[in-house]
Amino acid sequence: MTSRPSTTTLEPAGKSLPRPHAPECSPFAEYIPEVAIPHAFWKRLIDIVGSALALVLLSPLMLLIALLIRLESPGPVLFRQIRLGRYGKPFIMYKFRSMRCNAQELQPLIMHMNEKQGGAFKIKHDPRLTRVGRFIRKYSLDELPQLFNVLKGDLSLVGPRAMAPYDVNRFDKVEYYIRFAVPQGCTGLWQVSGRSNLTFDEWMRLDIYYVENISLGLDLKILLRTIPAILKGDGAY
Repeated sequence: MTSRPSTTTLEPAGKSLPRPHAPECSPFAEYIPEVAIPHAFWKRLIDIVGSALALVLLSPLMLLIALLIRLESPGPVLFRQIRLGRYGKPFIMYKFRSMRCNAQELQPLIMHMNEKQGGAFKIKHDPRLTRVGRFIRKYSLDELPQLFNVLKGDLSLVGPRAMAPYDVNRFDKVEYYIRFAVPQGCTGLWQVSGRSNLTFDEWMRLDIYYVENISLGLDLKILLRTIPAILKGDGAY
């Protein structure tokens, strides 16, 4: 499968660049099966109520994180990146910026440090991380702005982790695309099962298991396991 150029965008310090605009079509939709979600209404209702309530309750913490990011390093508080949702539909995902503003430009220079195989790029002690960024990543606080994506309908609270086009282009097995047959989520089996401590193949197998066994009960079980997994911080970097 030929590689396509990344559409990931990161704003460098001191420059004002246009926001990334997601393309309208997916280049691999033909590989994704149609999957019915029997609890679709309840899943969306939980997403709306849960994300809205969480944004209200966590707004003081989010404001504090934004202030700390602003005080530590120049550049935007939020990191905006194109990710792929259900059926490979691109959208702009929001996270708190945890790295230096030129992190994306530096990635080719540290590819040899990548500790993961397949469509993943992970370094346990990534030199691009800021001090605040290292802390908020350990406890998944950098992902709190994704609640806005859930409220908009780009993401679900539970589902496979939304990936960037560049990483998806590195898939070496067609069956991995099955993970896009359901809404992508803020948390999922990968996040509560060890995260970056797992191999890429183990990650994909968990995503496929979720798609093949999707249910309201499984979603609630994952949500209940998410808080302890976040507090433990195991595999989060």
